[in-house]
Amino acid sequence: MNRIAVALSGGLDSVVLLDTACKASDPAQTEIWVFHIHHGLQAAANDWLMFCQRLAKQYRVHFDFRLLQLCDDRALGNIEARARVGRYEALAELCAEHAIENLLLAHHQNDQAETVLLQLLRGSGVAGLAGMPLQRDYVKGNQPLTLWRPLLNQSRADLEAYAKIHKLQWIEDPSNQDERYRRNAIRKAILPRLAKIQPEAIANLARSAQVLGESQGLLDRLAQQDGKAVLKEGAVLLPGLMTLKRRDTPAANNLLRYWLKTHGLSMPSQERLDAWWRDLEGVRPDASLEWQHDGVCIRLWRSALQLAPTPQGCWTFRAVPTRSQEPGIARQSLLRAQKNGSVEYRERQGAEKLQIKANAPRRTLKNLYQESKVPPWERNAPLLYLDGELIAVAGVGVSYPHLTTSGARVWPEWSQQNPVK
Repeated sequence: MNRIAVALSGGLDSVVLLDTACKASDPAQTEIWVFHIHHGLQAAANDWLMFCQRLAKQYRVHFDFRLLQLCDDRALGNIEARARVGRYEALAELCAEHAIENLLLAHHQNDQAETVLLQLLRGSGVAGLAGMPLQRDYVKGNQPLTLWRPLLNQSRADLEAYAKIHKLQWIEDPSNQDERYRRNAIRKAILPRLAKIQPEAIANLARSAQVLGESQGLLDRLAQQDGKAVLKEGAVLLPGLMTLKRRDTPAANNLLRYWLKTHGLSMPSQERLDAWWRDLEGVRPDASLEWQHDGVCIRLWRSALQLAPTPQGCWTFRAVPTRSQEPGIARQSLLRAQKNGSVEYRERQGAEKLQIKANAPRRTLKNLYQESKVPPWERNAPLLYLDGELIAVAGVGVSYPHLTTSGARVWPEWSQQNPVK
């Protein structure tokens, strides 16, 4: 039987998507799953989880969720952007867990117009201005996953009309009214004015994104051709890249952008690209070089550019099947701690201890890291604390005394974040 998943936030867009997906599918041929991501950024997040769970039950489809705990650290970047990245990570993990290869997202025409304007304000090139594609492969691990946006050609007005006709109910996120966020400001202040000047402004912006997406497809094919002697096993061979740069700088820029795109990374500005070229032109063949870009480290090592993740990510909480014998942390305890603000990320200080097995003593993290064969550069993930007590350590395990095998429970997992567009 074919399996698909619907990402459900509880808002208008995703509720309409779920309703249309269920009505268009034959239950005898297609199994539908609903996935909800609870990231605790709103006080009512627990209510939204319950709403989505009830809605899935109403449509008689399968339901699963992730609890996402974001580190409240401004040094890691905009929390809304990190929530989006963490949400995609968690959705991909849910799809892999349930052997689902197609995930439906509820982005619509207005979202696409907002994206185009945001990218234009950032000075983006063709790739950025192409906005969100109707479908794209999600680049993460070995599990195949395709993201679909079936509502991309529908305006928000169309979705509101559909919801009214079919008497659908949904949740309004109050943060969508906050114009301190650029996307909200564009949605509430800019797009309505553009629509008064040009009635088809939103549709035209989305149409332009589609045309630019086709142009980007041609540029990708050119990069594939240029990269035959330059791209190897996920790395960029420096001698071939610099030969292309001397012969055709725009083609070399296009190849670098394509390489970043294939790894799910954002497009660099022209200023950043120029700085990279200056570094590469002055470096010795045997030298090493390092740049930070979009949450990863780009390293020049042995005459090749390679990508290495930086220790930025988030803790997610996978729901444990109630009837299984698999242990987990009591879900109600976690929800209460999130509500009280007592779920914390802390940097390792050096004296922490953790018990990860029954009838075993608490041991230092240094010893546990060594036993688990965790490389030194992977020991920087923040430690997870609940009500002031150490709960989980990435690559090592979860505190045994805090585990239970009965009732609703979750399992903490550290997820490395990779941007998804």
